[in-house]
Amino acid sequence: MVTLIFLFIATITITYALNTVESNPPIETRIIGGLHAHGHSFPYQVSIRHTAKNLHFCGGSILNSTIILTAANCLIDFQPSDLNVVVGSHKLSSGGDVYTIQQLKLHEQFNKNTRENDIGLIILQTPIQYSDNIRPIKLETRYAGSSIDVVLSGWGRISYPGVAPDNLQHINLKTISNVRCQMAHAKAPNSPSIHETQLCTFTRAGEGACKGDFGGPLVASDKQIGIASWGQPCALGFPDVYTRISSYLDWIATNSQV
Repeated sequence: MVTLIFLFIATITITYALNTVESNPPIETRIIGGLHAHGHSFPYQVSIRHTAKNLHFCGGSILNSTIILTAANCLIDFQPSDLNVVVGSHKLSSGGDVYTIQQLKLHEQFNKNTRENDIGLIILQTPIQYSDNIRPIKLETRYAGSSIDVVLSGWGRISYPGVAPDNLQHINLKTISNVRCQMAHAKAPNSPSIHETQLCTFTRAGEGACKGDFGGPLVASDKQIGIASWGQPCALGFPDVYTRISSYLDWIATNSQV
């Protein structure tokens, strides 16, 4: 009888453990859910920082030697002297070249409530010196559809609430249709509508962007297709939303003339 009771308890224990593992798979706490970027595998990545305390708060990408592409929500309410950019380092604590800012350009119709037209440019005072670790990113001119393999990089928080990592993070994601994205966000309180000038990514809960990633580049086949704009904090099972690059090529070209 004792043996039977022991076997019964052991069976229940093993079954419970298996069910627990199956229903709660381990989630790595990087970008959120990402991995360390090795070496300088993202040479176009930019860290936008508050000048006074040298604190990272947004990402960006090198468009050319004097222009950084980012989100308007990263620039609103700031003056050029409030911010600087750091390029050429995958660590926040060391390395990289610091550049001061001449001008901030936000899209004229940026809406901070709906995040429509969430795109901006940073004009630098001096040209970036390119190297193997510092290079511009090409922009995708075609419309990005769904089910595209993409990569997001940044120094966003590794948990919410939480802290920013020192090492640059990256995560592989997939684009989804705007219809699916809208349906998902309809379940979230006070979530803005999804517009044609935006695109979305989603893989699973526990993977996605967080505070500090916004403004950063979403890349497919070595071309930037999106700018990280907003999401439900953070990686809770809702798609992340990006500004669609192909919708703003004319605006970028016009405002890149300095």
